[in-house]
Formats: sequence, C-alpha cells, structure tokens
Amino acid sequence: MTKEFPKTPRNQVRRIPHRGRYDKATIYPIIDEALICHVGFALDGQSYLIPTLHARQEDRILLHGAKGNRMLKHLQSGGEVCIAITLVDGLVLARSVFHHSINYRSVVLFGRGESIEGKEEKLAAMEIVTEQILRGRWQEARQPNQKELDVTSIVAVTIESASAKVRTGPPIDEEEDYTLPVWAGVLPIRPAVGNPEKDLRLREGLPVSPSVMNYSRRGR
Repeated sequence: MTKEFPKTPRNQVRRIPHRGRYDKATIYPIIDEALICHVGFALDGQSYLIPTLHARQEDRILLHGAKGNRMLKHLQSGGEVCIAITLVDGLVLARSVFHHSINYRSVVLFGRGESIEGKEEKLAAMEIVTEQILRGRWQEARQPNQKELDVTSIVAVTIESASAKVRTGPPIDEEEDYTLPVWAGVLPIRPAVGNPEKDLRLREGLPVSPSVMNYSRRGR
C-alpha cells in the first residue's frame, strides 16, 4: 500500500504550498478525528455540498443514510465527489488585523462511490461507522435488524486522490509591527466533552456505558 498520494493538478495545494501534505500518516488521522465531513458533488447542472457523518475503512470513506438520499444515489451510480474535512486547533492573533489567522488541519479528497450490498457487508460497514462516532458502542447497543438495514443505503468512496493542509505556530507579523503594544499569540481551541446527560426514560440503576466514560477522538 502506497504511503503517499501523488501530487497532481487536482489535489495540489497552491496557496501557501509549504503547508501541503500528501502522506497518509498526516491525512488519515485528520479524517479519523473528525465527526463531520462535507461532501460536494454536481447533479443535473446543480452543485451541492452536504454535511454528514463519515468513517474510514483503510483507503475508503463510508457514508450512509436513508434510501432515496440524493447524494447516496449519485454515489451508488459511480458518481464522483469531493470530500472536505477541517479541524480548528486555535485562533492566531497577530499584532495587525491583516495577519490574523487560525491553526488548523484540513483534508480534501476525491473519489468515486460504490454501493455496499449484502447483510454481512452492510453490518460490517455500520459497525465501522458506529465505532467512528463512539468506540465500543457497537457491542453495547442493539445492532441493526433487517428492516433497518433495508431502509439504509451505505456507500464506499475509494480515495483516489487527497491532500492535507496544516497551519501551526505563532502569528507572523510585519517586522515593523513587532514593537506595537498589542498582545499577540495563539488561543488554543480544544473540543470539550461535558458530563453525560441520561435519557429521561432510562431504566433505573443503569450505569453510564464504558464507551461513554472513555470517549475520546482518534487521530489526536
């Protein structure tokens, strides 16, 4: 398995190219950490951008939803998509407004879809999606029955091309601005998890599930 995606006109980072990354060791942890991706596609002359849950299975992105979903139908027919993911790590506060920025990790990938069919194949895909949301949850909760599988479409997008773009570090000001009496630096942004809030219809005496107590995002 190749460790990098070839740099091509389609995936090449052009704006501030030194921030571009093409290796899977950088790209895949960003995909795995994110809860939401945005799927872009064109259909009948109209462009669409849909936010949705996702999961990665090796070199494929798994997406699921209700049968009849316009995006999934496009992918089931072999249609092309562009998928974008962004994680924000901090506000970069410079001495000048012009040089304010953010520290971030982002991925843009391209691929074509194919339908996942068959009960065992769909269950395996649903397990991966569930574990992407919360590791350990698949074994704790009731798994999908046949009726639920029948009304769900699952597609796999093979990653044909991808790149990451990453900014880290402090602000970069104009040399003459470094003497200005303005605070400058980075304000880190980290996801915060609150205390679990139980369902009002929860059976009495049930403890919080281990998957909930041990929640963390992969890739960090």
